[in-house]
Amino acid sequence: MIYETRVYRCLPGRLPALLKRFETTTLKLWEKHGIRQAGFFTTLVGESSLDLTYMLAWESLAEREQKWAAFATDPDWIAARAKTEEDGQIVSNITNQLLVPTAFSSVK
Repeated sequence: MIYETRVYRCLPGRLPALLKRFETTTLKLWEKHGIRQAGFFTTLVGESSLDLTYMLAWESLAEREQKWAAFATDPDWIAARAKTEEDGQIVSNITNQLLVPTAFSSVK
């Protein structure tokens, strides 16, 4: 299993809009494309309270490439993203890492 950690840094005041977009739109589209989330987190203590961090679980890099590409080009996603950004851009920066559990990890 491969885990992808993604951190979305929001513009000031825009984290609630991002959370709403994931809860009401993005997760449904991920389900449609077979994308599995492994958790979502906001920052209580850390570098920025403007961050949303989440993890995705993938069987392989090939699965990630295929499913992420299908999601990113889905007309429903493109339209939903545009609609949620009518009041302005939400995310200022995205970082991600692809992680592989160690032999002694509780997560496999």
